[in-house]
Amino acid sequence: MLYYLFQYLDKAFDFPGAGVFQYISFRAAMALIFSLLISLVFGKRIIDFIRKKQIGETIRELGLEGQKQKSGTPTMGGLIIIAAIIIPTLLFAKVLNVYIVLMLITTVWLGGIGFLDDYIKVFRKNKDGLKGKFKIVGQIGIGLIVGSVLYFHPDVVTKERTTHNEKEAWAMSNPNAEKDLRVPKYAPVAVKNLKTTIPFLKNNELDYEKFVSWICDDCSKYGWLIFIPMVILVVTAVSNGANITDGIDGLAAGSSAIIGIVLGILAYVSGNIFFADYLNIMYIPNSGELVVFIAAFVGACIGFLWYNAFPAQVFMGDTGSLAIGGIIAVYAIAIRKELLIPILCGVFFVESVSVILQVGYFKFQKKRKGLEFAQANRLFKMAPLHHHYQKVGFHESKIVMRFFIIGIALAVLTFVTLKLR
Repeated sequence: MLYYLFQYLDKAFDFPGAGVFQYISFRAAMALIFSLLISLVFGKRIIDFIRKKQIGETIRELGLEGQKQKSGTPTMGGLIIIAAIIIPTLLFAKVLNVYIVLMLITTVWLGGIGFLDDYIKVFRKNKDGLKGKFKIVGQIGIGLIVGSVLYFHPDVVTKERTTHNEKEAWAMSNPNAEKDLRVPKYAPVAVKNLKTTIPFLKNNELDYEKFVSWICDDCSKYGWLIFIPMVILVVTAVSNGANITDGIDGLAAGSSAIIGIVLGILAYVSGNIFFADYLNIMYIPNSGELVVFIAAFVGACIGFLWYNAFPAQVFMGDTGSLAIGGIIAVYAIAIRKELLIPILCGVFFVESVSVILQVGYFKFQKKRKGLEFAQANRLFKMAPLHHHYQKVGFHESKIVMRFFIIGIALAVLTFVTLKLR
């Protein structure tokens, strides 16, 4: 909102300093600062309010060290994260930008589903919370919205790099052009397509339309039949992955902050024609505005970590974990980097896979050798993976720090994929 206000002041009154709001870097920095202030200053008040209302976490007995001490710790702290994301975004981003609108809808939608789950657990005293099928329906719903908007909205476009023949044709028609400007890097007109980035490969763009274009001459227009289910899959997987990772103090919030920083840089270079050209990546007009949103996201995660680091003063609950996972997924899809998620979100990925393997192995052994054998010979001592290491004897602070180190290494590897082709 402030962007539009200062744009008006700059044009109408030549207001001193108003022009600085034109710069994404300035507005992103302000969003980061404000999100930190909101989460740090108002976070304490929210925690006190939650404590007064006796909204505490009921901890299941899992036989883990320090588990009983956590019983009664305030939960639903994801409200802090959501507020610290939405308020700075509304203040400093171009709120009419289609990508910003999508991110705000995702935040509220999945935050609402998580809030409902926490409400049932805390106020209805139902440890199971919202039934899994309703969570899945909610995740599918936001996936449908995001996929449909990204496919059908006219502002969601990319600019194709010029082909060799196009470069030659342009050079012949502009013989007097300066040498540095002789060959255009990107086509002058933006187009709609379903292309995304494939890591490590030289010609690193995958077009979802190709999965159906071979069926008939006109079938490429049905590429959305592949794209939208892919969006649903990614949103569901990553939001659930973040939810699973939120099992020990600070792990989900800190890992998400690391991921957010990488996504912010990827959005900045994808939305800047000069950096996109240098890195030989897809140029996505208007996507640079997402940097403002992700700056607020990173600030919110770091600010929340102030209270969530061991020993946690508040838990984010599903209100926060489902929201941050969905935000990461939709953001990556919007900047055409969803295939980088298994690398960038490696911590979430491994945590989810550990649960799948644990359940699958247990069922296999139960069917093969009986319940007693399956219970005595589990693949991990406990799933998800962070609980396994707790059972082994590692303190949760050590587990969290080592997962952070792994997350940073995966973030660096994600950057390397841009040039390692």
